Amino acid sequence: MKLTAWATLASVLMYIWVFAKVGKARGVHKVPAPLTDGPVEFLIALRVQANTVEQLIIFLPLLWLCCIFMSDQIAAILGAIWVVGRILYALGYYQAPDKRSLGFLISSVAAIGLLISAVTGLIIH
Repeated sequence: MKLTAWATLASVLMYIWVFAKVGKARGVHKVPAPLTDGPVEFLIALRVQANTVEQLIIFLPLLWLCCIFMSDQIAAILGAIWVVGRILYALGYYQAPDKRSLGFLISSVAAIGLLISAVTGLIIH
């Protein structure tokens, strides 16, 4: 479980980075809370953060189900791939919305791998 805990920590640190980017964008583009509308650059940062939250809700349970019922190593590897995918998604999106696809694909494949592993582990056990 220790490896999966590291993957969990990495996902939280990645989210903190994304969250901080929204805060920075608020300051740079003068969009005070609780406003959620502003220049495109701010909206992109906000969209990356919102999409990351949406994905974390799916990722974290699958990560731990995979760890518990399949393998700590498999969960950690897929978890690390997911985090890398989310970072690539964010970096691509910050450049231009059409550059987010590769990161989204990588993180989606990792999440599907976690889902398949979790279901398989539950069936086996």
